[in-house]
Order: sequence, then C-alpha cells, then structure tokens
Amino acid sequence: MGAAPASRSSDVEQFLDGLLRRCTFPTSGTTVSVAFSGGPDSTALLALACRAGLTVTAHHVDHQLRSGSADEATTAASIADRIGAGFALHRVTVADGPNLEARARAARRAAIPSGSMTGHTADDQAETVLMRLLRGSGGDGLAAIAPGVEHPILALRRADTEAVCAAYGIEPVRDPSNVEWPTWRNRVRHELLPLAADIAGRDLTPILTRTADLLRDENDLLDALAAHIDATDARAIATSPAPLARRALRHWLTDAGYPPDAAAIERVMAVARGEAQACELPGGRRVVRSRQRFSILPPEQ
Repeated sequence: MGAAPASRSSDVEQFLDGLLRRCTFPTSGTTVSVAFSGGPDSTALLALACRAGLTVTAHHVDHQLRSGSADEATTAASIADRIGAGFALHRVTVADGPNLEARARAARRAAIPSGSMTGHTADDQAETVLMRLLRGSGGDGLAAIAPGVEHPILALRRADTEAVCAAYGIEPVRDPSNVEWPTWRNRVRHELLPLAADIAGRDLTPILTRTADLLRDENDLLDALAAHIDATDARAIATSPAPLARRALRHWLTDAGYPPDAAAIERVMAVARGEAQACELPGGRRVVRSRQRFSILPPEQ
C-alpha cells in the first residue's frame, strides 16, 4: 500500500519520483490526452504525467446526469490549471435506455480522444478480475486491463493516488455515484472485495493483479500459437487443439466485425466437426461450411 509523503519537501519529491518509476508513461515531451474526472485517480495521473515532462490535455466529460456536475467541471478545470495541464470540457447527452452506467461510459468514450490515458489503478484491476469472473469470462477476460501507455498508473494503489493529491495540496472531486449507485463495480468494490479479503485474511489486490498478469502472458502465447491456424479452414479447426481452435475462430470473427460469444464459438466448432452444415452468429448472420471452408453469410431475409 502507498503511504502519504512526509511534510518535508525533499521527502515529497522522493515520494513522487518513486511513484513515477512504477508508471509506464511515454518519453518526456510527448503530447498526450488524459480522461479526467477530477477524482483522486485521474488527478494523480494528471499530476504525474506533467511531472514526467509530458504535454498534457485533461479531457473532462460532463454527463449532465447530476445537478452538481457543472460545479464538478469547474473544479476539474481549476485542478488542471493548478497542475499545469491543458483542459477541454465535453458536455454530452446520455442516450435513453437500460444500464445507465454502460450508456454513460459509451458517451464518455465517444467524447474524448481515442487513446486517452486513464487513471486505472491496481485496485481497479483487481475489481475488474472479480467482475469478469462473476460474468463467466475466460482467460482473455480475466487478463483484465493491459498495462501500457494508456494505463500508466496501473501499478499504483488508490492510497498512492490519494497521497499524490495530498502532496499537491489538492482536494479532488468526489463522485457520489461511486458510492450511491448500486452498480456491479461499486458492489464488488465496497462489498465483495472487502469480504473476500476478510475471509482470506490478507489484501487480495496484489494476488488478483498477479493472476491477471499471468493470464495475460499465457494469452499472448496462445495467441501466437493460434495465429498459425487458418480459421476459415474447417478441417484445420477440427483437428487443432480445442483451446487454440476456439481462439483462432474468435479472432477471425471479431476481425470480420462479428465478435462472438462462447456459445457461438461452440456452434462453429460443431460445424467444423461435421455435426452441422451451418450455424447462427449473434445478430442473425451464419457461418456456413462448403468444401471444408467457412464463410459468413448475412441474415436470411
């Protein structure tokens, strides 16, 4: 867990430099965009990005879902100015429909530049692993958030990001939806993970993040092996080890614009084995086998 820096200026500097060594920022002078809510994590990300010598623009999205969102945008702009980053405000209208969290996320992603850095931490990584486990994800999903320049503070903890805010004398925005909304992530964060840690008698975040790292390495190896399989060759799919065949099919269908679920993959596997001549994909499209070759056909009229 990260500890707050001591009050002496030299200790603060050493603390911040120590955090930077655990981050994955690009080289100094690089121009970057940051998804910036003004909360502790994105504020720490913004501060550390500027300290790393990057030219940073903070992109704040006002979803206009709460009465105080305009005030939060003003506070976020003030924080960015204090840190020395540029600031861009995006006001969006969230579409009607079910799953407000997903719709707000889609609106946010559409508003900010592609490839923007996000303030995901190791705690977010642990929560993501648990959420995907509850949803029945396989190895790809449980590998969770990939580290790199888009997630440069993924090795830090929330205690670290709070300490960065304290070091800069900044009171970040506190989003009440992180506590009040009964979302999956909030329940995992505030109920499941603390209960699991209590049962295990230890902090589970390092364990869950290590699991994600191990699965990501294994996924990279499986991807490399599956790349040698022609996913449109039914015989190749039928005779390859099932884990590699499924992976080859998933990549082929996803690249073709039709990301499959697990059930659809199994249906295509059955076609490859000759148990059926064709099968349906999500959305009504079909995979058809002819002369041992797969093709994708549009929905039947």
